[in-house]
Amino acid sequence: MKLTTLCYIEQDGCYLMLHRTKKSHDVNEGKWIGVGGKLEADETPEECLLREVREETGLTLLKYRYRGILTFLAEGWESEIIFLYTATAFEGTLLECAEGDLKWVPKEALFGLSLWEGDKIFLRLLTEDAGIFSLKLSYKGDKIGRAHV
Repeated sequence: MKLTTLCYIEQDGCYLMLHRTKKSHDVNEGKWIGVGGKLEADETPEECLLREVREETGLTLLKYRYRGILTFLAEGWESEIIFLYTATAFEGTLLECAEGDLKWVPKEALFGLSLWEGDKIFLRLLTEDAGIFSLKLSYKGDKIGRAHV
């Protein structure tokens, strides 16, 4: 099972979203997600978060918050434990991302994007400020089979 981070950076009522269109053999191909990536050897989730955000966006996070853990299971793909964060302060200039297109999306417009079904569940929990949570998401193709908090 791989360990990853996922961050939703907030600014002016928007989340910074990544439309995954440029990476080959990508479980997230065509989906809109936050930014993040795989933990490297001896790296903490927070170190991974800061490194991945900087690599994918050019931004340095100044204020971020751990929101929960996601267990992502999808047929044909390696299972994943995702450390979920939001961030409200950063510095730097947004760069072009090698994995897709970055765009500031108003929170009320998120559900009109091509999202994983489970992302809609945890994005709602983030919006409601539900506190720290654990969510298991099991998929068959693009369809969610089970989700439980």
